[in-house]
Amino acid sequence: MGIKATELPLGKVFTPDFRFTIPSFQRAYIWKPENILQLVADLRDAAATPSTPYFLGSLILVREPDGRFMVIDGQQRLVSLSIIIAVLRDLERDPDLMRQLDALLVEPGDKLRGIANEPRLTLRERDAAFFREHVQEDNLESVFDMNDDDLATAAQRNMVTNIKKTYDELDSWTADERSRFAKYLVNQVTLVIVITDDLDGAHRIFDVMNMRGLPLTPSDVFKARATSGLSMAELDVYAARWDDIVDPIGDDPHVIEEFFSYLHLILTHLPDTDKLIEEFLTGVLQPYLNTGTVASFINDVLAPYAMAWRIIERPGDTVLPAEVRHRLEALNDYHIHEWKPVAMWALVHSYRELGNPDVTPFAQRGARAARRSSTLDALGAHDDRRLLAILTALEQVTGVRTLNRTGTLDRRGLANAAIRDLDKGYLVERINALRVGDADREGALVRLHGEMQGDSDLIRLLLIRANEQKAGVALTRPRKFSALPIMPLDIERAESFADWTQENHDFWMYRLGNMALVQGTEDQLDKIAEYVPRRDRMLLRAASCRFPLTDELRNFGACTPTMLERRQEETIRLVVEYWGIRYDKNNHDLTSQNVEELAETVRRPVRGSKRVTILQVIKAGLLTPGERLVWDRPRKGERWYATVTENGKLRLDDGSEYPTPTAAARAASGGRRGGSLDVWKRTSNGQGLSEIWQQVRQSQ
Repeated sequence: MGIKATELPLGKVFTPDFRFTIPSFQRAYIWKPENILQLVADLRDAAATPSTPYFLGSLILVREPDGRFMVIDGQQRLVSLSIIIAVLRDLERDPDLMRQLDALLVEPGDKLRGIANEPRLTLRERDAAFFREHVQEDNLESVFDMNDDDLATAAQRNMVTNIKKTYDELDSWTADERSRFAKYLVNQVTLVIVITDDLDGAHRIFDVMNMRGLPLTPSDVFKARATSGLSMAELDVYAARWDDIVDPIGDDPHVIEEFFSYLHLILTHLPDTDKLIEEFLTGVLQPYLNTGTVASFINDVLAPYAMAWRIIERPGDTVLPAEVRHRLEALNDYHIHEWKPVAMWALVHSYRELGNPDVTPFAQRGARAARRSSTLDALGAHDDRRLLAILTALEQVTGVRTLNRTGTLDRRGLANAAIRDLDKGYLVERINALRVGDADREGALVRLHGEMQGDSDLIRLLLIRANEQKAGVALTRPRKFSALPIMPLDIERAESFADWTQENHDFWMYRLGNMALVQGTEDQLDKIAEYVPRRDRMLLRAASCRFPLTDELRNFGACTPTMLERRQEETIRLVVEYWGIRYDKNNHDLTSQNVEELAETVRRPVRGSKRVTILQVIKAGLLTPGERLVWDRPRKGERWYATVTENGKLRLDDGSEYPTPTAAARAASGGRRGGSLDVWKRTSNGQGLSEIWQQVRQSQ
């Protein structure tokens, strides 16, 4: 079995030298938004130092007789990189850069030589056509018009969700930021390509790399270096002490790396790099090794900060004051983690005995309770007011930065600045990194008023904050609960929404006023169109009624624009009161200001991946009521027509009307998947709707 391994930049991987195929026995594409957005964030941070390469791991390939390469390990990264490149291409306006990005995904054909264009990556048969049509062949616009009913597999649903999330993220950047990111992606992101011509051998390589040869974690490296400076008498004692401290954090290497990365930030006040092990050894451990005080590092630094990390992970199990527990639990609601080093610092500086092996912050039960003290007095608690002030300010700025989509690098820099000022003894109210400025307040208000399509986690978080503010207490949450829309996605056949215009429905569909927290899964209302049955289903379980904004739905016998507007205003008011950002520095009430005027003062508006509506296209003058569209399938001998209506729908020849081109295509074909936005053409000139929809998105 011949094996060849080469490190190549991405620009040399997505070339004619490699045509990747995903074999049928491989699992499907399973990455979720948090995975691809973390990759984008990591690459964006790395691009801040453009001369430093970023290693993205290895691809294990089997060379096939026809010159293709079967992917044994690396599918998730290749698909995700393709999505990122496709989004960059869609947002790019420079024709040369668009063409170069396109060439990374599809090998350009040559008509003179009879060479067809061919994708660089071919997925499993069930998803290959979808991936090629909607990702590789510059057709993202059709994705924005889809919902779950239009998708045949879980892999396709993951692709669509990740496309929308990635689009929203990259669309919030400036054109220059995207250009620099694309150049870094192509030239400095590297992969090790491991090639063999033997499938069994490839699987053995995969097994060795991923199963048997478990890589050392940063903790393993640091422990080895730290204990190397100890005498034989001390070695066993402090090696065991290190394990006792670090092992409870868990064995997930990503968690271990995150802990030591934040510890490095706290102790050195230096920005994060991709050389954690080297810089931790040099900047943190080496001074202790030089002075022979490694034992002090283990007992007085590592132990208390590791315990602080454990408190952050499980605040509800501790004996800390209820308000402190609640703030830490609230911080754990956020998907961003840059608040953690600040919280770690605050806990360590509030409990003197946090690293003491004879004391634990966790409530003890049974025989263990007699061996370790678990009281605030035993922990050496002091200045609880300052701790609570730090956590309250930290939760406030974390919430606003989440809402405003502050970048990872900026968030980490702000955490660093906060710790630096805390080390100087500044009062919490004087620490700029723990304060929300007027521009951030205004940006948050604009975002709260806007559409939140595709941001189900953020919607749920905001509704939790609003409901707890209204209740005046921390609410006990059901194990499984979701943020569900009061209105159905399609009001076409719902009598209780007969008075609604499609424009009004589209306006409110993805805003906070139309959302309520309900116990259970996200699909429980999918088949219920009428308002009263939807409302009653929401209120069916007692746990749903714990949320006051949900419970008050029982007071409304009909869903009207006025009712949703009132809910919207109340929800926004409750959220900004929870975070203390209702008033600006001049004590002006931001909730009373016109949102359009506020929007003028914040950064450029972002269209993102929100669905373009037929009514928006009509208003833009790119379609006219009465215009005819056709979907032609000559190979199958099928043809369907649709007419654009004045109320922003497509009417098929049987008289049925649909709010989106994708829904009309699905209905025309008898419910079969495969028809979408791009299948409809104007009968007048053959122009496709994808092109028209993209013009509207770009103009907005």
